[in-house]
Amino acid sequence: MKKVFVTGATGLLGTHVMIKLLKDGYFVTALVRKKSDYLDKKNENLKFVEGDRSTDVSSYLREIDVIVHIAAETRQNLIHYEEYRTVNYDFTVNLLTQAELSGVKKFIFISSANTLGYGSREDSGHEEKPQQYPFTVSLYAQSKLEAENYLLKNAQNTEVVILNPTFMIGAFDNKPSSGKIIFWAWKKKWIFYPKGGKNFVHAEDVADGVVKAIQKGKNREKYVLANDDLSYKEFFTKINKITHQNPMMIPIPNILLNVLGRLGDGMRRFKIKTNLSSVNMKALQVFNYYSNQKSKDELGMHYQSTDKAIADAIEYFEKKET
Repeated sequence: MKKVFVTGATGLLGTHVMIKLLKDGYFVTALVRKKSDYLDKKNENLKFVEGDRSTDVSSYLREIDVIVHIAAETRQNLIHYEEYRTVNYDFTVNLLTQAELSGVKKFIFISSANTLGYGSREDSGHEEKPQQYPFTVSLYAQSKLEAENYLLKNAQNTEVVILNPTFMIGAFDNKPSSGKIIFWAWKKKWIFYPKGGKNFVHAEDVADGVVKAIQKGKNREKYVLANDDLSYKEFFTKINKITHQNPMMIPIPNILLNVLGRLGDGMRRFKIKTNLSSVNMKALQVFNYYSNQKSKDELGMHYQSTDKAIADAIEYFEKKET
């Protein structure tokens, strides 16, 4: 039985990863802030370590085979790069150092597809495509790319596999995080949508990709975990169909997004935290599309439909409301 150490075990992806690992017979040690934050049922093969990124976990790694590092700072309203770097880079560096000293065989790093170049439906983004604007100036994406580069350059005795998921949708999105996009459209009479698009993937499939990366992932390789390239209009139309609603769909002009972005930039200069920024508004205007071919070929991945991901997320949100 392989022993796995997981960070970020209580989030959207982390919960799915934990469920998948335990179902497949792995013994899991999870670093969490509070045990009570874990959303699934207890398991005899699951042990919690309460702590944070500053916790010395080396004593727990001595018999660990694989680290799955999911924990990250993903909020889009932070102002300073250091706020992202402390979590997404420094924590990763520290964890790899402890892994090397403890003899951990494999380090699975959950990054982001936005560290890679995106594309169109005809010419999708992929693992070899260099990062593109606006993500070249995204504080979050840059902190993840810096961590990727460190791992690939400095890992010596521990194998490193980097996973680059696209936009994840699914159940157990407790905050919610990426699932907020569903609330843009769900139970709305008017839906205002940007003119761009992005790639969507079921969080369950990304969790499956983690397990497959443990088994088959090649050292120093990156794998995009992706599924459907959809415009925002197409994505919201799927929500309408699944929830049997018929709202008015209204496109947001790019010029308005640009004005909102500049307004957010001004607020940030006064240290006001906001999701508005030129970078974030530009990201809504591009078609952020990716290919999953490498993950299919080398990891044996199969992907569920975005309709299933949306339906699972909505079912989870409905249960939370009752």
